[in-house]
Amino acid sequence: MNYTYILKCSDNTLYTGWTNNLEKRLEAHNNKRGAKYTKARIPVTLEYYEVFDSKEEALRRECEIKKLTRMQKEKLILSKKP
Repeated sequence: MNYTYILKCSDNTLYTGWTNNLEKRLEAHNNKRGAKYTKARIPVTLEYYEVFDSKEEALRRECEIKKLTRMQKEKLILSKKP
């Protein structure tokens, strides 16, 4: 499985990425072994994710989400909340 995800950082910014192991990647971000962007913004929390069969699909979706405005990303996050 491959995932595209959105994290909320401690400074309230949003970070979008992809991984093939969501739990391990979230742990890496919070242990300053994730992206350079999140290292200075821990702790991060997982706000949203989508599941894909292929890496290519996840990467494509990551690019799409990164082009969204913050407001559009927040709407996306809210659309998946129970």
